[in-house]
Amino acid sequence: MYAQNSYIQNLATGFLARIGIVLAILCGSGFVFAQEVSDTIRVNTRVVFLDALVKDKRTGVPISDLKPQNFEILDENNSRPISYFTREGQARKPLALVLILDLREDGAGRFLRRPEVLKTMADELAKLSPQDEVAILAMNIGEDERRVWLAGFTRDPLQLVAALSRAPEFIANPDSPGARATKDNSTNQPKSDGSLAIGSDSTVNSSNPPDPKADATARNAGPAKPPNEDFVETEVVKGKNGATVIRKTRKNGLVDVKRVNKNGKVTVDLGEIYDMAAAVKDTTKKIQSERPDSQAAIVWVSDGITPIFFEDRDATEQLVLRSNVIFSSLTVEMRTLFKFLMPIGKPIAGMLGMSVYGAAKRLAQQSGGEAVKVTRTKDYATGLSRIIGNLTARYSLGFSLQENEKDDGRLHNLEVRVKAKDAKGKLRKLEVSARRGYYMTDTRENEAKNAAVPVQ
Repeated sequence: MYAQNSYIQNLATGFLARIGIVLAILCGSGFVFAQEVSDTIRVNTRVVFLDALVKDKRTGVPISDLKPQNFEILDENNSRPISYFTREGQARKPLALVLILDLREDGAGRFLRRPEVLKTMADELAKLSPQDEVAILAMNIGEDERRVWLAGFTRDPLQLVAALSRAPEFIANPDSPGARATKDNSTNQPKSDGSLAIGSDSTVNSSNPPDPKADATARNAGPAKPPNEDFVETEVVKGKNGATVIRKTRKNGLVDVKRVNKNGKVTVDLGEIYDMAAAVKDTTKKIQSERPDSQAAIVWVSDGITPIFFEDRDATEQLVLRSNVIFSSLTVEMRTLFKFLMPIGKPIAGMLGMSVYGAAKRLAQQSGGEAVKVTRTKDYATGLSRIIGNLTARYSLGFSLQENEKDDGRLHNLEVRVKAKDAKGKLRKLEVSARRGYYMTDTRENEAKNAAVPVQ
């Protein structure tokens, strides 16, 4: 009975730690509770592009026989003439798909350590078109939240199988030599073959294994506190309610986050984390740098518990919309105890300006992606198949901005409507998924290159 009580207590402690490490902070003295188209068209104008997924509302099956006249794009409730259009089966941009795996052992990690689950995911990725590429990022490895690119962008199914097969090692043994070698991710970059290249100052291989005694000494000594000059970037995110989040990124990619309320008082001060905001930002940069002519897509695999400040969540949403990233989530079953504690944890986190659960689903809705929940092993294949299938079964739409429309720096709301009749002349019941907003740009060619086929 004592062992069982200890197990439940450990789970509860882990849950509370995951909702922003907020309860631990309460004890701190400083806390204040307050497609690449083959014939690329380049035009000297600004064009807003979006991908729209249209499904039968009853069956959920994608509809692929629609024409431009079936669509209407509303920009701030004003209809926009559709200038560019392609449908499934026509030329489309290749996908640059990044799979982000949350490897927390008490979250999605307990499923992602199962070979049968990883196999079903690898099998689905292998079904992608040869023009599409996949990269895999693993995060939340161990207590210090390390992360590693298991694979760079690749079309090779065997490389993806090999990359996914490494996930259980990081979950079961986060302090193993291979996992420890990823701690300084600034020097660890995927090689062209998709494998991880360790920086020149730290080589890990079977012929030159690390010294176990030295490793033990380093662990006992604890992590050294990096100096202030270790920070390489400072970002200030201002919220709608007057609160401000200050994010200072270190050389190793970890972020110190401080939230200040509208009265100037610090409500939360977190050190050295790697959260959803950092992962999406890094992933988006990678896609834009390495695959700028591809359609950016992210699939977030977790148990749905993703602590993030409201201000960071909104800034991440803005980044996704600006970059035209299709964000989807594959959410695994949450622990029963976490479900029980959620009604307690959400209000506490909310008082601190933090979202505990649902940020991934919100990003999916805003960007036109899919939010899929999975429970059984076979559901992973079905869920990932649905996400991938819906990424490739989309219509590409675009409208041109006029010369006198200036960049006002704000979000413009978008809505895509579809009307189509069936064989009997009755309106079909359809469901549309597309990004719900855009930000203007003064860069004339970036939005226009690799455009869809102009409407004739």
